[in-house]
Amino acid sequence: MEQLLNVKGKLLGVDFGDKRTGLAISNDGQTIASGVTQISVGGMQKTAEAVAKIAAERGVWGIVVGLPVNMDGSHGPRAQHAEKFGRILQGLVDVPVAMLDERMTTMAASRYLNETDTRGQKRKSVIDTLSAEIILQNALDKLKYMRERECGS
Repeated sequence: MEQLLNVKGKLLGVDFGDKRTGLAISNDGQTIASGVTQISVGGMQKTAEAVAKIAAERGVWGIVVGLPVNMDGSHGPRAQHAEKFGRILQGLVDVPVAMLDERMTTMAASRYLNETDTRGQKRKSVIDTLSAEIILQNALDKLKYMRERECGS
């Protein structure tokens, strides 16, 4: 996340998945994350290209990719897959790409959708975008905390 500390402007949040990838974007002041869309282009390279295109169209200054770390903090196959995606994406964009531990994000999104009684196809169409929104909001909150500590506020 350190590579995003001095980045000003919008950030893009990515919840990468083999079938669906959710995207969220922050406001210019990096205080609020909002879900943008879900893409289903298939394949890591094509997904990275689609995300890079959206990042350029939206004028983002940095990208945060969710890292599905195991509950014990280890990096299993899913985390390694996400890290590979992050490296491919970094090769396609001119802005920093950071990885952020996304443990519990999908559970939080599922809990929210349960509480709002979102079921079936509607649930499937929003869960990845909501997860990306949670990942990005967590990143924004972490960056704010890191900046405040750096400034001694």
